[in-house]
Amino acid sequence: MRVPLPIVIATIMRERRETGVQTHFLQFRDYLAARGIEASIVTPFMFPKLYVYPVFAVRRVLDPLHGSASVWWYQFWHYVFLKQVLRRVLRTRRPLVVYAQCPLSARAALETRTSPNQKVFMAVQFNISQADEWVGAGKVTRDNWLYRRIQTLEREVLPRLDGIVYVSRFMRETVERRIPEVCAVRSELIPNFVGPPEPLAQPEAHGDLISIGSLEPRKNQAYLLRVLAAASARGRSYTLTLVGAGSQHRQLKRLAHELRLDQQVRFLGFRADAARLLPGHRAYVHAATMENLSVTLLEALASHIPVFAAPVGGTPEIFSDGVEGVYWSLDDPVEGANKLIELLEDEPRYARMKAAAASRVQERFAVEPVAGRLTDFLSGASHAP
Repeated sequence: MRVPLPIVIATIMRERRETGVQTHFLQFRDYLAARGIEASIVTPFMFPKLYVYPVFAVRRVLDPLHGSASVWWYQFWHYVFLKQVLRRVLRTRRPLVVYAQCPLSARAALETRTSPNQKVFMAVQFNISQADEWVGAGKVTRDNWLYRRIQTLEREVLPRLDGIVYVSRFMRETVERRIPEVCAVRSELIPNFVGPPEPLAQPEAHGDLISIGSLEPRKNQAYLLRVLAAASARGRSYTLTLVGAGSQHRQLKRLAHELRLDQQVRFLGFRADAARLLPGHRAYVHAATMENLSVTLLEALASHIPVFAAPVGGTPEIFSDGVEGVYWSLDDPVEGANKLIELLEDEPRYARMKAAAASRVQERFAVEPVAGRLTDFLSGASHAP
């Protein structure tokens, strides 16, 4: 039996559960530790705080003034500090696997490994390209120099990897079409995975609808508010819990007020325990214009609640329309409201969908055996998806 190599998870993100990517690598680290497999997480924040925090603080000044400059500063300095930390970790030349969480962290690992026995793998968690994610966040435009630079980075880094983990078939096809050279890189289709969240016994943890995600243009929460208003016009008043922080917070609060939804919408801001709020709600509503394979949608299904989402990106790989959830069109909030009402007011159908949601996660996205497949792939034992 092959003994798994030590796994170093390299990321430019903090060691916190703030995003789906962070949830993924933290859950994987915990899975490995529980099985006695040596694993660690390396981040730029392990560099001395005397240098890190003053440099990162500059971005707070840049961000409202110039989006592209802010993104460039963020990427450059996270890369520089991560590279310094990885250099210390990899200088021993011991055999190991670096599991990078983005092209930038993969580049840092490729440039600092000290032995051919130190392999660099990367998870493709981004949507289309990381350049497009910054467009979706409202920080970069597609004709921008930084947009082109980020895409160039991906074209240079991905073909040099020892292995690629695609979390959705959609992104495998997208990357291979955009960067044909990656077809020669060993790869595996291994989806994200989730465990059952623990519910919170607090009033704020209960309501009709919930949506979790940063408040930015790509997440499109304005659509959810318009769906709520359309449902109210039909005499159905549902509550909506919005969990997350971001640049669209003021605009969304203003829109909620204009639509007379002040008593129906709760803005909870960022919550590290956001997934624990899910079981207290009747349905999860999602309005993102693009998704690779959303961890939050998986967490919602694992919480036995149906999901509403547009069939974009890898979302159709998560659930089927009318079985575990409902597909809706993001350009028609009236139709969205009709679909919402049809499900929530049909108790037998709703009960069937709740049961199907939980079953779907157990069959396809449970920690076991998916994390085991990921461990095997990183250790060199490839299995077919």
